[in-house]
Amino acid sequence: MRKLALSDEILLSVEKPARYIGGEINMVVKNPADVAIRFCMCFPDVYEIGMSHLGIQILYDMFNQRDDIYCERVYSPWPDLDRIMRRENIPLFALESQQPIKDFDFLGITLQYEMCYTNVLQVLDLSGITLNAADRTKDEPFVIGGGPCAYNPEPIADFFDLFYIGEGETVYYELMDRYKEWKASGQDRLSFLKTAAQIHGIYVPQFYKVLYNKDGTLAEFKPVISVAPVTVIKQVETKMSETYYPKKPLVPYIKVTQDRVVLEIQRGCIRGCRFCQAGMIYRPIRPRSLDFLKKYAKTMLEATGHNEITLSSLSSSDYKELPELVYWLIDKFHDKNINIALPSLRIDAFALDVMSKVQDVRKSSLTFAPEAGTQRMRNVINKGLTEEEILNGAMDAFRGGWNRVKLYFMLGLPSETYDDIEGIAILSDKIARKYYTIPKEERNGKVSIVTSTSIFVPKPFTPFQWASMNTKEEAAQKRDFLLSKVREQLNAKSIKYNCHDADVSELEGVFARGDRKLCNVIRQAYESGCMYDAWTEYFDYEKWLKAFKDNNIDTAFYTKRERAEDELFPWDFIDIGVTKKFMFNEYLNSKAEIVTPNCREKCAGCGAAKFNCGVCIENRS
Repeated sequence: MRKLALSDEILLSVEKPARYIGGEINMVVKNPADVAIRFCMCFPDVYEIGMSHLGIQILYDMFNQRDDIYCERVYSPWPDLDRIMRRENIPLFALESQQPIKDFDFLGITLQYEMCYTNVLQVLDLSGITLNAADRTKDEPFVIGGGPCAYNPEPIADFFDLFYIGEGETVYYELMDRYKEWKASGQDRLSFLKTAAQIHGIYVPQFYKVLYNKDGTLAEFKPVISVAPVTVIKQVETKMSETYYPKKPLVPYIKVTQDRVVLEIQRGCIRGCRFCQAGMIYRPIRPRSLDFLKKYAKTMLEATGHNEITLSSLSSSDYKELPELVYWLIDKFHDKNINIALPSLRIDAFALDVMSKVQDVRKSSLTFAPEAGTQRMRNVINKGLTEEEILNGAMDAFRGGWNRVKLYFMLGLPSETYDDIEGIAILSDKIARKYYTIPKEERNGKVSIVTSTSIFVPKPFTPFQWASMNTKEEAAQKRDFLLSKVREQLNAKSIKYNCHDADVSELEGVFARGDRKLCNVIRQAYESGCMYDAWTEYFDYEKWLKAFKDNNIDTAFYTKRERAEDELFPWDFIDIGVTKKFMFNEYLNSKAEIVTPNCREKCAGCGAAKFNCGVCIENRS
């Protein structure tokens, strides 16, 4: 029987002790002494968010299929337990075995959001792992990072031994096999890193040198040892219906953010929105087969007892067999009252018959993302939606019985004008007006429009990686302007406006396109008490400002300036398939308000065809 790392007294004194005891339904149990490799997966945020992450569920299942690997999990302790662990000198531990993280071979940290960077240091610190990778001893775990933020790993490069660039199903097993060989050889820590650097998709930061120009831009980025590649190529899973997927996902005992079965119907996107990093780094789009999805939906629902299933995708409407899948799910599980969630649906592709089928089970609000309020701005960002399509799609939803719609937009997009911002309020009102064209006796109560805006943050590997970003003062001014325009609308009482915090967005913008000079800033901020920066109640802007000032970093250098076409970016050593030339041409197209067709309409020659899979080979004879 497992011995818990925390005493009953401590568990009873903290919020939600179930975050720390493990033992969830479908948790894998192995004897740590019987395995060759102990790998701990970490999500550097609170348990409820980390448990909702599909990537960890996939890798957890994949690793544990091997008898020689025991994959366990750890999440960031909430501040109440953090204080106790520091006071009582309790080392951070894995949920499965309840044993210290420092005893593991690997600590794999998924990097989903830049504002979790101080939580990465919290996990390392509480584990007793040396913060800077170059100073670690042979007895310490190898710390490996992955996920979307690993596509610009430089702001946190000092803290990681290696980064996995790409999708985990491809070369992780090869990395584990090389580790077993190294462990048996008795060689030093650096020897394993040299071996790892020769595996496609693996980036070892300490094997690279960075030189700067006088103006602070990068002059050169190059390997300092022969075995480190000049270019690291992202890894792509090409056979989505023949790869790993959890048949028995973990089921927590407390409510988490995504308390349901998650079925990834496809990976990637055909749309090419110019602000969207995921749409570029996960190209090409690769659907899973209908048979695969039916099999796993049935197996996972039976293995978990969940009464809801999410069909996960960057753009669910672009899954060609979506209606067939939904009809099958409804017919198969109709008597079990299973709800089907369909995120990322495009209004222009929304089928009324599919909507009506979904609402037969349980009705909830519908979420649409026009992203911009005017057609001009939607052309700039390559959203590929007309106002007519948006209004018709909303009307289809209203006729289907929905009366609550969530709308997502961005403020601060390149070339945005105040007319474009006012367009957000006008479009929200037009959607509400559409609802009231339905005869009163056919309506489902009053309409509710929730309009939310986030602050645009330029991301690496997007056409907007050259663009400047609004200051927090500019963002606040635009937010106030939009709020005033919402209040002027005919249906103002039916429109609720929410906006993302501008201070947090500013920091996100710095880290998104930052370089290695930010490592010291992040470390100082952490050591001064910054943690859980994505949480409003814990975000301390003043401490961050001091850390930037003390390290002579001007945040405007990373956020405010527009980049030159030929500027060397900190992430240019990574090859995602989509070429820099293509992305700059798309940046020029944005300025000319030219719409680029989606991948199924016409190939734009982005470069992702080099992976020889998915939509790139769909129409080959």
